[in-house]
Amino acid sequence: MMRFAFPAALGLALVGLVVLSIWLLRRRWQRYPFPQAGYSSSKSRVRPGIATLAAGVLAAGATIPLALALARPQEVLSRSIEHAEGVDMAVVLDVSGSMAALDFQPTDRLEVAKNTIRDFLTQRPHDRIALVVFAGAAVTLCPLTLDHDVAGQLLDRVKIGALPDGTAIGMGLGTAVNRLRSSKAKSKVIILVTDGANNAGQLDPMTATGLAADEGITVHTILVGKGGQVPMPVHYRDPMTGREIVQIRPVEVETNPELLAEISRKTQGMSFRARDPKSLEEVFGKIDQLEKTEFKSTRLVKYREKFETSALVALLLLLFAISLESFLGGTPW
Repeated sequence: MMRFAFPAALGLALVGLVVLSIWLLRRRWQRYPFPQAGYSSSKSRVRPGIATLAAGVLAAGATIPLALALARPQEVLSRSIEHAEGVDMAVVLDVSGSMAALDFQPTDRLEVAKNTIRDFLTQRPHDRIALVVFAGAAVTLCPLTLDHDVAGQLLDRVKIGALPDGTAIGMGLGTAVNRLRSSKAKSKVIILVTDGANNAGQLDPMTATGLAADEGITVHTILVGKGGQVPMPVHYRDPMTGREIVQIRPVEVETNPELLAEISRKTQGMSFRARDPKSLEEVFGKIDQLEKTEFKSTRLVKYREKFETSALVALLLLLFAISLESFLGGTPW
């Protein structure tokens, strides 16, 4: 990649036209002051007028590489490096059985949430991200990392049924707090995504909220789905054939938006509700705007000067023009 240190100097190329005009006028003013040196009877192969014109053109043309040299073309050896003060963030995802509800088309709640979270990660390349999943228990899927590709691959493998069923919101939140406790980042955030009410686990959600507040962690909560009866795939085995059969049946899902709102309020976060895939995407967009990454950096760029060739060409053209005018043009210097 090339750049010019002083691009304004390129305008000097227009001086070539002025140089050419002055050169020709000078030729008219100096009418061979030495008649005996005139070329009227000379046997020179080059006419003085043509030699003068050629010398003027060369001199004018020399201003182009000269302008390039003065503009200082430079080869960029290394681009500017930006240092970012990122946010340390833990995404806590509910993987209980109710996340298999089919009210989030074209798939279920869990798959839509996974896709939205994955897109969210790609928009925050400077933040360290941890992933925690919970149902009746909670586990760390991925510790804090800047490698969002790895985090996304681990997220892709998340399935319902890997943990005991239930909704242990307190356990999920407490696990995320433990992941962020040792962080030195100025901003620490938890995004809690769930579709139900707390009904499992040994850690009360409000106790976990107090731990988050003590650590200066902001918790944003997202309630997925509308609650009540939702279409859910129900698996059972046919007693006659022994084959597993899946039927879509309405299942009652309990929600507790008040609990999630209280968790956010006590940690100075925001509480959201997403009833469809589009609104879930919009919620993550709002969180992205709320939690800004701070950039502060010095431009560390190395350049290699490339003006030497242009300067040499300009010099050679000028010398050639002077020689041509002196020896063939008949104008004394």
